[in-house]
Amino acid sequence: MEYDTYSCDVLILGSGGAGLRAALAALDSNCSVIIISKSLLGKAHTVMAEGGIAASVANVDTKDNWKVHFADTIIEGDYIGNWQMAEILAKEAPDAVYELERMGALFDRTQDGKIMQRAFGGHTYKRLCHVGDKTGLEIIRTLEDGILHRKAVIFDETLATTLTKDDESGRITGAVGLHMRSGRFAAFIAKSVVIATGGLGRIYKVTSNSWESTGDGIALAFKSGAELSDMEMVQFHPTGMVWPNAARGLLVTESVRGEGGLLYNSKGERFMLKYSPEKKELDARDVVARSIYYEIQKGNCTEHGGVYLDIMHKGPDFIKKKLPGMYTQFMEFANVDITKERMEVAPTVHYFMGGIRTDPESCMTNISGLFAAGEAASGLHGANRLGGNSLADILIFGRRAGTHAAEYAKQAEMPEIKSSTIISEIKRVKEFLADGRNEAGPYSLLDRLRDAMQQHLGIIREEKSMKEGLEKVRSIRSELKKVKTSGTTSFNHGLMECIALENMALLAECMFLSAIERKESRGAHTRSDYPKKSIKWKLNILCSNKSGSIKLSHSSLSLMPKELSEIIGEEHYN
Repeated sequence: MEYDTYSCDVLILGSGGAGLRAALAALDSNCSVIIISKSLLGKAHTVMAEGGIAASVANVDTKDNWKVHFADTIIEGDYIGNWQMAEILAKEAPDAVYELERMGALFDRTQDGKIMQRAFGGHTYKRLCHVGDKTGLEIIRTLEDGILHRKAVIFDETLATTLTKDDESGRITGAVGLHMRSGRFAAFIAKSVVIATGGLGRIYKVTSNSWESTGDGIALAFKSGAELSDMEMVQFHPTGMVWPNAARGLLVTESVRGEGGLLYNSKGERFMLKYSPEKKELDARDVVARSIYYEIQKGNCTEHGGVYLDIMHKGPDFIKKKLPGMYTQFMEFANVDITKERMEVAPTVHYFMGGIRTDPESCMTNISGLFAAGEAASGLHGANRLGGNSLADILIFGRRAGTHAAEYAKQAEMPEIKSSTIISEIKRVKEFLADGRNEAGPYSLLDRLRDAMQQHLGIIREEKSMKEGLEKVRSIRSELKKVKTSGTTSFNHGLMECIALENMALLAECMFLSAIERKESRGAHTRSDYPKKSIKWKLNILCSNKSGSIKLSHSSLSLMPKELSEIIGEEHYN
């Protein structure tokens, strides 16, 4: 039961855009920082965000401003997003972009040298500041460069397995983690902790998310007593690859439609003219995803079960300049030259609007000393996220989380973590290691979980089916004690999957319970048995951990100030 011990002012779980931006903010506040990264530094899922950062810098459409961005965010979130967070995002996004530029980010440019912006679904104006179709990669490159020139301590390939709390005060005291390379455990003692571990797309069978997205940080926060919100809200991106099978679900960036890509069914019909005559291919993601789903269900699908996305009319030079990543992706994975052939696409699980409930200003949870930012946190996006708002989110609220976590740490004493707590957690994790060869590995249960999510909590939902899915998830959770894997704690993929399975199964139950509870259709949550939106459900559904059981409650939206509701329009908001 040997373990290492480290201490710091601010402990950050996750090294994606939100985590790195939080780390820089905490360092700016002269706090010591430790970053724990499940993956290698620079390999976070943020690099998969390709389209751009939503910010009303108004370089292309001069009429754009923060008020329009605010209204777009609230309206496309179907009125259950946190208006304070939306206001903060809309007002601070331009400065966040310029700040990133000052750090060294290289954006595409207009002819007069300003940052270029492109159109995206649900945005009134061309608003996304971009670097070709590799914007997320440029964000990570820039933030990582800043971190490597500072005194942050980085533990990559290290998995946090639990958060620790003080029994008397209830404040967070740090985390216990496992160094995957060495197989050694460690206690990370901290005055404050920031959760920036991203979403949980890997809970589904078909997803654009990379292997890291298993909801670990959300589950750890929930187990520690943090409230979760909007767990029913899962965004299906309209366009993921459908073949070859090895690439199924891989993201086809919205930039393709933003740069003029058109959608056709197998009959050659541009079907978005029927479903969304005004916004067409650039309607909100939930609208486009449902439209594609309906066409596939009608049998108007391609050979591989998708629809066609066509950008050929823009010409080879334009495509290779504006969409170099997509050109390479289709050539390498599908042997399709998108300058000469149409892409086959279908909806894929992409983003999680739900997550840890936080204070809009400080990003602190209901647990003292515990903060959250990025996709792990809920509130900003409501029932549906606008494309490009996620990258603005990680920059703005990542910075706020790091700043406020540092302020908290400066006022706090360095806590202690009892050795008995650490040893107990080490024993718990090691229980997944089998003594013999007859272990029941995690992989069959993972397959069952992902099948249940895909089948029972997809784009279109219905109560009977969701209750069947809930029972499947509960059955999986009841079998977790039997799950074992062979080997040691060092570089043990089976052990990592056991831990991820436990976290995902817990969150899956929260998702099913919340989706069954919300008896309406709103944003990304579409129910065939309750097809209309109801004013009764203009609220947030919360999940709380009560003595190990999941308890649901409702939270009414705070009253929006008149000057903000007038921006949206009273007839819409009420």
